[in-house]
Amino acid sequence: MTFAVRRQQSRAEPGDLNDAFACRRRTMSRPPSFPLARPLCLFLAGLAALAGCSEDKPAEKQKTEASRKAPETRAAVPLGTGFDFYVLSLSWSPTWCADNDAGGRTQQCRRGENNGFIVHGLWPQNDRGYPEFCATRQPDRVPEKLGRTVLDIIPSMGLVGHQWRKHGSCSGLSQKDYFAVTRAAFERIDIPADLAPQRGGARLSPDAAEAAFIAANPGLDRKGIAVTCEDGRLEEIRICMTTDLSFRTCPAVDRAGCRAKSIEQPPIR
Repeated sequence: MTFAVRRQQSRAEPGDLNDAFACRRRTMSRPPSFPLARPLCLFLAGLAALAGCSEDKPAEKQKTEASRKAPETRAAVPLGTGFDFYVLSLSWSPTWCADNDAGGRTQQCRRGENNGFIVHGLWPQNDRGYPEFCATRQPDRVPEKLGRTVLDIIPSMGLVGHQWRKHGSCSGLSQKDYFAVTRAAFERIDIPADLAPQRGGARLSPDAAEAAFIAANPGLDRKGIAVTCEDGRLEEIRICMTTDLSFRTCPAVDRAGCRAKSIEQPPIR
């Protein structure tokens, strides 16, 4: 009987009793006197050895909810009231400067500032029309201390004040909250690398500019963005957002976009 058992073990496949005994050898002082005892004991010893081997093997790393990458979330912003949605208007600064400050006297147009897309404004909009210059308990003048907090995205104190009076006053927000939402809206947008500031001018179609922004900003719809142009040059990118800064469609804004087949993107100064 002993011989038969050993022959069984010699044919064992990897992972069964043969591996078990290789990991931990069990010895017995004397063989049992009855025929079935030895194979039974060997079987039980093998199970014990397998249990011992499992302790020596590294445990598989458990995946927990905490270890999984959480989906990217945006911080909550103050919610405006009294309108349907926002239009974030991004102005291509070289075009504006060429027409309004070719000498580079202002901070926006000064040589070396390298301004490309800046925030023209965050405009409360209705599905039909838009409000402007609304009555509010907030002062008309934006304090310099507050205005300076957004000069990196709206590089003109005059433009900061004008945007508040014409558009921010209709947001239902305080000055501080309105400019906080304006910054959050700007930071919500990824500027496509192909449209980043460059020294050499370029030509492109409005459709190509829209497609670049859509590709860089998942969730942005072709009916929720418009490219505007002036005298054959890129003027602005206008993107529609809900009051919590999610992308949304805006057919009226989209229809007002540039219809030229090709436009110039003037270089930075």
